[in-house]
Amino acid sequence: MENIRFVIITGLSGAGKSQAMHSFEDSGYFCIDNLPPMLIPKFAELASQSAGKINRIALVSDIRGGDFFASLHEALQVLEGIGLDYEILFLEADDDVLIRRFKETRRRHPLATMGSIAEGIKEEKRLLAQIRARADKLIDTSQLSPQQLKEEITALYAPDSEQENILITIVAFGFKFGIPLDADLVFDVRFLPNPHYVEDLRPLTGNDELVKNYVWKWSITYKFFQKLIDLIQFLIPCYVKEGKPQLVIAIGCTGGKHRSVSIVNELEKLLKGKNYPVIKEYRDINKV
Repeated sequence: MENIRFVIITGLSGAGKSQAMHSFEDSGYFCIDNLPPMLIPKFAELASQSAGKINRIALVSDIRGGDFFASLHEALQVLEGIGLDYEILFLEADDDVLIRRFKETRRRHPLATMGSIAEGIKEEKRLLAQIRARADKLIDTSQLSPQQLKEEITALYAPDSEQENILITIVAFGFKFGIPLDADLVFDVRFLPNPHYVEDLRPLTGNDELVKNYVWKWSITYKFFQKLIDLIQFLIPCYVKEGKPQLVIAIGCTGGKHRSVSIVNELEKLLKGKNYPVIKEYRDINKV
């Protein structure tokens, strides 16, 4: 089972395993939460038969599995028997930090059903002591923000990932149909000369050469576009540093058919030229 990176995430309840899993997902790992240990070898076999489609895997297995969790050591032996190299990431935090997190979220510790949170943490540490000793990497999240945890996981498990490859979606839309609800940045281009008022251009769209030539023949279009790309090129690295995996940029004109489409097309070319993965959408281009 070569070329498969297989990470088992475990650790103390409240230490950040869910956040860690999200970080692995953002780095391109196939992730499963709370998988019963007895199923881990079977999943590993399925991944090995995926013809390389699943080659980076992160599984969360912890005390929530109850009696099933006791079989984790047996599952690891099976993985070793079939020749799969695995890594164990163990997350922990100080007791006072864990107690505070449980109180803030008002969630019940899985082992504190009949006692205090502190007693639950003590019992969990006892049950996890053996797997903690086998861990390849220990991360204490007591003083880490979610973003700092993500940065550490990325450095450890996806150092070759292109963080600049934030997924960018560019949407052309019409204001009369409403602003896209998932937009992070919204730009209004209704101030540009409108092809709608040119009779021959009205039935066309921003994908037609005649409309494109009309929109781009004005100096104000070039001035706006230069300022737009300066802003976006400044913002993208800031969003990447913050850990944002996806950015939605919405460009709106009145109907979403002419000016916004033309601007979106040029913006897509520029961003693709800088090796950003870009999805382009014309939300309202066929609406009347």
